[in-house]
Amino acid sequence: MTGTDAATVAALVARARAAQASFDSASQEQVDEVVTAVGWAIVDPQRNRALAELSVADTGLGNVEDKIAKNRRKTIGLLRDLAGARSVGIIAEIPELGITEIARPVGVVGALTPSTNPAATPVNNIINALKGRNAIILAPSPKGASTLALLLKYVHAELDRVHVPRDLVQQLPAPVTREATAELMRHVDLVVATGSQTNVRAAYASGTPAIGVGVGNVAVIVDETADLPDAADKIARSKAFDNATSCSSENSVIAVAAVGERLLEAMARVGGVLLEKEERSRLERAMFRDGKLVPEFIAQDAPTIALRAGLERAALGTAKFLIVEEHGVGAEHPFSGEKLSPVLAFYRAADFAAASALAARVLSYEGAGHSIGLHTRSDERAVELGLTLPVCRVIVNQAHCFATGGSFDNGLPFSLSMGCGTWGGNSISDNLNYRHFLNITRVSRLLPVDAIDEPDEERMFGAYRRKYGLTR
Repeated sequence: MTGTDAATVAALVARARAAQASFDSASQEQVDEVVTAVGWAIVDPQRNRALAELSVADTGLGNVEDKIAKNRRKTIGLLRDLAGARSVGIIAEIPELGITEIARPVGVVGALTPSTNPAATPVNNIINALKGRNAIILAPSPKGASTLALLLKYVHAELDRVHVPRDLVQQLPAPVTREATAELMRHVDLVVATGSQTNVRAAYASGTPAIGVGVGNVAVIVDETADLPDAADKIARSKAFDNATSCSSENSVIAVAAVGERLLEAMARVGGVLLEKEERSRLERAMFRDGKLVPEFIAQDAPTIALRAGLERAALGTAKFLIVEEHGVGAEHPFSGEKLSPVLAFYRAADFAAASALAARVLSYEGAGHSIGLHTRSDERAVELGLTLPVCRVIVNQAHCFATGGSFDNGLPFSLSMGCGTWGGNSISDNLNYRHFLNITRVSRLLPVDAIDEPDEERMFGAYRRKYGLTR
């Protein structure tokens, strides 16, 4: 860290603190107007398209139309979640406990954001931070810095419109260095890290309270009771969306053997192409080098991936996603890990129990804590997975990448950052939301004498002592 970098970060944080201090006195109505303004900064159709086009041009990841849809849907969904949510002053009264809950800002947030979603993730963080009357400074990935700069130009125009300081929302200046990001994390009040595990680990090691997210490597079980055309359609839409930039995109399908062939046929009808044995080998050699995913294959469309691997079969030129048969799990089987591309590993399992056990192995190798998908007509099986697998979400009969981060047809909060609990090395197990950007003060009062419930020893230990023959 150079003295210039340290001074730059210090100046950003000082300006953020001054802006946050002035915003601290805002009413709930004023806060909600600011949040709406920031949402419009990205949802406005002309701005949305400009952001999506710049994102794809500068990062080389995903595709424009899907990024437009993602920017809009995720932002409108988040605003719907926040509508009516109290985040200023008294947010709850619990008279039976004598408790009043009061929302307070955390202060200045430092947010690390990925190149895969260089507009959608930052605006999600900005809105959640401002909902709590915080200031935020963003540290984008180098490839995403230009998109973020354009987004902040639009955000600042809307902040001007509603008469709040621009310094509530800032970014590290380009070129964004690891040293400047580390300095930022040391000086803010809360760090939120979405992206590489290197960044997440750095956030937790920064000495500042931090929220990070885990590795995605979604496996989806399709059992013998599933509606196969529906499952195939949802897997296809999810897997191909934005060239699988989402950590919530399906990476493996585990089919109960009784429906394996029929599921492959159903996926073929919606754009999936199963690679032949030699094609699979050539793709593996091209996509993975020294055990690592080659960057040139990340978030490209299926025909481009096939072409870069030297696969020339005509059907691959129109494929929506590629399917590779897989039998093992681990480093020797790289298709069993997260691929960040429209390439889907396909496993067969004898029955549901075997499928669940295989999913556990996949998650243990990579993706513990994130989520599992299930296509079934048995709700009991969904609950069973929730009771036994190391996942924070079980997504039932849904297109996984749309559902995991919140959807209009499920009850999960809209988010682009999914906590993976201790399984994934994270401090949270839910979808990142505005409450993670709040301090909550609790006023506690004396309870009336007749409301006090102080149990005696017999009530608490009597049955236990009698069961084990304990005496005083």
